[in-house]
Amino acid sequence: MRITILSILMCVSSLVYATDGVYKFDFTGGKARKGYIAVTSEMTYTDERGYGYDLQPTPEAGSNAPFFFSVQVPDGNYKVTVKLGSGRESGETTVRGESRRLFVERCKTETGKYVKCTFNVNKRTTRISDTERVRIKPRERNKLNWDDKLTLEFNGPRPRVAEVIIEPTNKPITVFLCGNSTVVDQDNEPWGSWGQMIPRFFTDKVAVANYAESGESANTFLAARRLDKALTQMKAGDYVFVEFGHNDQKQKGKGKGPWTSFYDSLKQYIVKAREKGATVVFVTPTQRRSFGDDGKIKDTHGEYPMAMRRLAEEEGVPVIDLNEMTRCLYETLGVERSKLAFAHYPANTFPGQTVALEDNTHFNPYGAYQIAKCVLQGIKDNKLGLAKYIKDFKSYNPAYPDVPEAFDWDLSPFTEIEKPDGN
Repeated sequence: MRITILSILMCVSSLVYATDGVYKFDFTGGKARKGYIAVTSEMTYTDERGYGYDLQPTPEAGSNAPFFFSVQVPDGNYKVTVKLGSGRESGETTVRGESRRLFVERCKTETGKYVKCTFNVNKRTTRISDTERVRIKPRERNKLNWDDKLTLEFNGPRPRVAEVIIEPTNKPITVFLCGNSTVVDQDNEPWGSWGQMIPRFFTDKVAVANYAESGESANTFLAARRLDKALTQMKAGDYVFVEFGHNDQKQKGKGKGPWTSFYDSLKQYIVKAREKGATVVFVTPTQRRSFGDDGKIKDTHGEYPMAMRRLAEEEGVPVIDLNEMTRCLYETLGVERSKLAFAHYPANTFPGQTVALEDNTHFNPYGAYQIAKCVLQGIKDNKLGLAKYIKDFKSYNPAYPDVPEAFDWDLSPFTEIEKPDGN
């Protein structure tokens, strides 16, 4: 009977906090303050409870292992405030959300000292309306970006969390990302993209909604209803960043090409976003790691970058030219050291990886981080209104990248050896 009463109280507590949409969690292990839910080691996620430790075993007291905490919430933007630190020991905590979006990077706290960090997490499901759904791919079905939960990952050398507050918000400017595998939130190590790194550099005035997916082109993205879903959350003052070209160039047949299907598809992003009062920004495709004998990058995208620039000029759309910026970045690193920006790893680097991983299209976290900085610089160069909400960033020149060996990345516990679509 005691267990039954406890279960009922937990369900009632969940319903109370879900009524106004605000959840307040106390991770200290003591008696929770008024209005907070005390998080215990037994609090694993269930659909009935609607929140709890998820995906990994519940962390033991003093453990340095990464852990996940999920809350079931409706679609939308959520203001998340994390109070990092511990009264018993020092900490160094990284916070990511959903499919490994980076929000807080190695926040250090002294014993008995706390740091509050606030950021916005965009959460979504495939639902567009009662009769319409986004047509996601089979390999997307387990992605955290598409489930009915908002999931936070606490990682770092010594992850220490005291409190978490999650509350719905309509205030932030939302930056919608439309693109392919070079933009998508990659769930698993060792993959990375600029779209999942860039949230870390915005204040809580901005939310990043990454709708990109591996293997997509400008027209297939539209056909899958991904933009239609984004439009259900879009409002005046938001932004739509569009980067395609890698997969579009593989399409053959009548009507396919940079100046036909690609050009026409890109126009639809402009028209539909502007109908919502949003600002469209074109991002030219990142170069592949394709060096010639002269040590220079060989263009592999044909006229697709040119088509983006031409349409942007005609329609008054700002352009962030990653095609040229990544050329500079890779050539600066050089033929061999540029591998440090891509998924190049010897056999047995990761669990289940029996052969060497050599991918010259998709980035590792270091490469993704550098390209995110290129995008940030592009935002500033274009004098977009977004620039005023960039934090912890002054400028970036791809001719002077961060030293790869000095880059720290806290590995998530999940890996995937299969290359992303569109390789």
